[in-house]
Amino acid sequence: MTEAPADILPLAADFPPARREQWLELVGRLLKGAPFDRTLAARTYDGLAIQPLYERAAARPMPAGRIAGAGWEILQRIDHPEAAAANAEALHDRHNGATGLSLVTAGSIGAYGYGAAAGADAIARTLDGIPLDAADTTLELDSGAWAEAAGRSLASLLSRRGGQAGTARIRFGFDPLGTMATSGAAPTGWSETATQFGGSIAELASAGFKGPFAVADGRAIHNAGGSETQELGFALAVAAAYLRALAGCGIGLDAARRMIFFRLTADADQFLSIAKFRALRRLWGRVEDACGLAAAPVFITAETAWRMMTKRDPYVNMLRATIAVFSAGVGGTDAITVLPFTLARGLPDRFARRAARNTQLVLSAESHLSKVSDAAAGAGIFEDLTDQLCNSAWALFQEIEKAGGAAAALEQGLIQKKVATVRAARQAALARRTDMLTGTSDFADLDEPAVAVLEVAPLAPLPPAQITLEALPRIRLAEPFEHLRDTSDRILAQTRARPKVFLANLGVPADFTPRANFARNFFAAGGIAAVTNEGFAPSSPPAAEAKTDLAALVAACKDAGAGLVCLCGSDETYRREAVAAAEALTAAGAPPLYYAGRPAVDATAALAAAGIATFIHAGCDALAVLQAAQEQIASRQP
Repeated sequence: MTEAPADILPLAADFPPARREQWLELVGRLLKGAPFDRTLAARTYDGLAIQPLYERAAARPMPAGRIAGAGWEILQRIDHPEAAAANAEALHDRHNGATGLSLVTAGSIGAYGYGAAAGADAIARTLDGIPLDAADTTLELDSGAWAEAAGRSLASLLSRRGGQAGTARIRFGFDPLGTMATSGAAPTGWSETATQFGGSIAELASAGFKGPFAVADGRAIHNAGGSETQELGFALAVAAAYLRALAGCGIGLDAARRMIFFRLTADADQFLSIAKFRALRRLWGRVEDACGLAAAPVFITAETAWRMMTKRDPYVNMLRATIAVFSAGVGGTDAITVLPFTLARGLPDRFARRAARNTQLVLSAESHLSKVSDAAAGAGIFEDLTDQLCNSAWALFQEIEKAGGAAAALEQGLIQKKVATVRAARQAALARRTDMLTGTSDFADLDEPAVAVLEVAPLAPLPPAQITLEALPRIRLAEPFEHLRDTSDRILAQTRARPKVFLANLGVPADFTPRANFARNFFAAGGIAAVTNEGFAPSSPPAAEAKTDLAALVAACKDAGAGLVCLCGSDETYRREAVAAAEALTAAGAPPLYYAGRPAVDATAALAAAGIATFIHAGCDALAVLQAAQEQIASRQP
């Protein structure tokens, strides 16, 4: 290939270099004195600032993590309740690109409705034909209260097979504090549990297993709606508690810290997810330094987020999972598990499992995300967010330590209260659609295609243990909107028609189309189908003079047979016609009217007097409006 002349390529050579000060000056003119930080800087649920523009930053020192070019482990969930079927899926996944398996048992943190049987015979059957001591196969346990029993079963199984414990790549996943947080129960007090925990790990280590054995799992916080700071602070506090427990059993600190790994959640907020994984390495390095230890690579595994999964339009879950995997990969994780896109609907079939597996294969093997060990280094936003997360998470870690450690903080409800505050803020933001879930709260498809899941009954989790405390809930943010859609589906099944809203379009299409589209999308999120039209203004006069034919509007509204009516128009058409249209519709017996948009302050009283009961607009409580709308429709049913 002939090299292009040098004077063709530098297209920006004729322009002077841009400076941040110039940009700030231009922005200042547009803001007209409004505070820059309050107007343009976004805030996370931790109150951390995300600026609109960053400059290149000096790369901060980062503790060693995944080796560049080595790639992360591609884990695949094994959660089928029937051992034979679980084994078939495990073998299929291993032969089709998965480099590790995550054995998820019923009742564990990651058992989102389903989980494998945890008995010794069931584990042996599930892992039949899968080498436990091969260099190319990793097994990670997500076993909750069954962790110690599952660990012993694996050790016994490996011994019966004649395998070598020293070459087994097994992460045993002991996590009594995570189980305590999510179940709200523990069999004994923490001091006794810690002794048993340390003894079980010491037993496995003496048998030759290299571990790691204990996991500090942040999913308990993320699944409950918590923030990035809360997930990091909790995971760090749990790891510190495990470090103390192991040291209390006579294990040296250097050996003990190598027995612990971390598991965090990756979600569709790619900036925060990348920064969160980077921050964890620095935070753990700070703990190691406090222990008088030189930093050593710590193993971090990621799972895509349960709380962002939706039952509705589940194919969008593939997109969310792709962003999450990208974030975890760029953030430097050592292993990733992708939740199949249909998991919120039921036990995923082989197609959904394949899509989960291939999401990782494409990003790792084809997009080469693993070729750089810290791809975010030196990027202003990631260096800044990583620093902010480190500072805020360390402050929370210190608060938990001051309360007596992770177990004491859970018993006191300190962690649960903090998470509940953020969860309520998230749910309010989604209700107002300032946060959004595509396909559910926004851009809902009322004619979405069906997806297949396996017809398998889940296993019942263990009954609660003796000591009880407030459990961290496991939520999906989409659930309130999904309940509305479920109601709509039941009405459709009973009456062969969904609840409907008639769009009373005022003026010509150029006037009403933007707000008609908004209203259609708004009501669809509640399972209410829009009956729209081309308007009722004559086409012959100029658009500015076109007046809505109110008689035709009322007649079309009656013919639609809709349980709701919503006015849609431009500000100008509203000024001219909204009151008259509302009065005509109300006089004809229409239900209380909705109005798409924010009304002019001086027009609100007149509009309400004409029969308009609810105003829908960006930032309104869409969930409350839609719940009331469904109740209104139900009240008018014969």
